[in-house]
Amino acid sequence: MEATTIATDSRPEAFSDRRIALLIDADNISHSKVGGILAELSRYGTANIRRAYGDWGSSGLKGWKDKLHEFAIRPVQQFSYSSGKNATDIALVIDAMELLYTQKLDAFCVVSSDADFTPLVMQLKAKGHDVYGFGDRKTPSPFVNACTTFLYLDNLSDKDAAPEPVQEMTPAAKPKAKAKAPASKESGKSLAQDAKLVTILRGAVEATARDDGWATLAAAGSAAKRQAPIDPRNYGAKNFPALFAATGLFDIVKAENGQSYVADKRNKDKASSPS
Repeated sequence: MEATTIATDSRPEAFSDRRIALLIDADNISHSKVGGILAELSRYGTANIRRAYGDWGSSGLKGWKDKLHEFAIRPVQQFSYSSGKNATDIALVIDAMELLYTQKLDAFCVVSSDADFTPLVMQLKAKGHDVYGFGDRKTPSPFVNACTTFLYLDNLSDKDAAPEPVQEMTPAAKPKAKAKAPASKESGKSLAQDAKLVTILRGAVEATARDDGWATLAAAGSAAKRQAPIDPRNYGAKNFPALFAATGLFDIVKAENGQSYVADKRNKDKASSPS
């Protein structure tokens, strides 16, 4: 049996140019882990194609609407033509095969807990593509084993949770008068309260962190850009290092070699300083 967790590559920048098609069986998966899935995929490349399949008139998919807009995922409508038959699965498979032969992709990501996708995964791998799988614990072993790597959704950090309330900064840590309390130009919220931004930044750090819990700022910034089209200037920061610092949610240090590192303050297991 192949590993059921996605391994952390020590050189995340090596995958920055890889193109991934993200295909989500929305009828079968909760919307709550979308941010975590995209963060995990940023280890392996950029999800240039993002599609979610389902009957969007169904009340069961109501929670997906905001996530589709937030993460630029294209909804693919699929009606249930007959009772008891899952037309969504067929639509996803048809699109996957079309993408296989019409797009220059490096990998696919199939998000589902349905073993019916096992033949699709095996075909994509036979054509030389990696297939990353995500699903619930109930996912049958044939689908899990067919994927290049598979990650159970409950193993994803809860990056989609609302950020914690902002704490007052001590006088010594307050920014200079010229750089007022940072706030998103898009939402007007303080950066630490911008749920989408925090989800992406935390995901980027986790995706690129080494065993000691620290990631280089350059790698974390690149991983953030692979998740969403973020421009730090839209948040009042001149670059990604400044953006990470402005949220107040990350520890940032500069090593003797001049390299800057970042770690999530919530990570109690990280080393006191990058090794």
